[in-house]
Amino acid sequence: MDQNQFSSSSSSRSRTAASLQHTQHVTPVGVPSNLYALYHAALQLKQRNELGVYLMNLTVSDLLYQASLPLWLQYIFQDDDWRHREWLCQLCGFLLYENIYISIGFLCCISLDRYLAVVHPLRFTSLRSMKAAWMVSIIIWIKEIAVGVVFFHHKEVTRDRSNRSVCFEHYPMRSWEHPVNYYRFTIGFLLPLAILSISYLCVLRAVGRSAGTQPDQKTRIRQLVSSTILIFLVCFSPYHVFLLVRTLFERDCSFITGIFNYYHLSLLLTTLNCVADPALYCFVSEGARRGLYRVLVRPLSKIIFCCCRRGNASPINPASDSHEVATEENNGNPAVTLLNHTFRQNSNT
Repeated sequence: MDQNQFSSSSSSRSRTAASLQHTQHVTPVGVPSNLYALYHAALQLKQRNELGVYLMNLTVSDLLYQASLPLWLQYIFQDDDWRHREWLCQLCGFLLYENIYISIGFLCCISLDRYLAVVHPLRFTSLRSMKAAWMVSIIIWIKEIAVGVVFFHHKEVTRDRSNRSVCFEHYPMRSWEHPVNYYRFTIGFLLPLAILSISYLCVLRAVGRSAGTQPDQKTRIRQLVSSTILIFLVCFSPYHVFLLVRTLFERDCSFITGIFNYYHLSLLLTTLNCVADPALYCFVSEGARRGLYRVLVRPLSKIIFCCCRRGNASPINPASDSHEVATEENNGNPAVTLLNHTFRQNSNT
């Protein structure tokens, strides 16, 4: 074995080990947390809260992608050698693509819904109805499925120099992928990032101007907003940056060789949204957090640390926490309930 082969083999083993650790941690945590998120989304639907529509669609997208993770895990175990039929490769790649952009789409829907609820609590009520939420959700699914069909009608299993079957990726990148990737970067990433940033800045400004909000409540809302933007950037920014770099500069295999491990790491980071989504948008209320601690965190902590501590969490009533955002009238001034806290907007804001 020459030096190049040794470097390639060593790099491959290192990448495979890191990928396995990452995927094996996402699967056991992501599935129960998303099932728990699905339960709370159903409670919100029962209360006719349009936020539950977006949460349920977001969770369904995550669960569909996690159903394909065993095949991706086997693919990584076999050192990036796809040994199944090509249609399975197309399906798994399709689910990966759909999870990224459907998740981004529903994150934008949730951010806009909260923007309207907090900044304009008594206006645009028709946009915050159950009917509008279902219509928007259907449009997002149809749009992303249509784009995915265009992207995945090409041959997805190719042979590399070692005669291994590579799934989902082409090295070097094909010419037909360039316009698709420009679309993914601008419409699929930059535009949603702008929507998230602007809407949440407006939410922060509205909360800051509210005289009825306690300082600790303002801090909690700011932390939620900051965490949402941070997780969005961590999960999706690296992949889209490398996607753009590959599209601009990759013309042969020598270029991808230098960034291959970093590109794969950025792709693996996108799977973290399967854990982050329910944590951000379903576990923000006190009842949901206590329930999560009781059914998931406490048992895992006992297994990991071999502890016999007993939690003192009080019983929860999930139905009472099903509305994250609601509005009411009080002495002529609109009051907004956000994350089970109420603050009053001054009439001059």
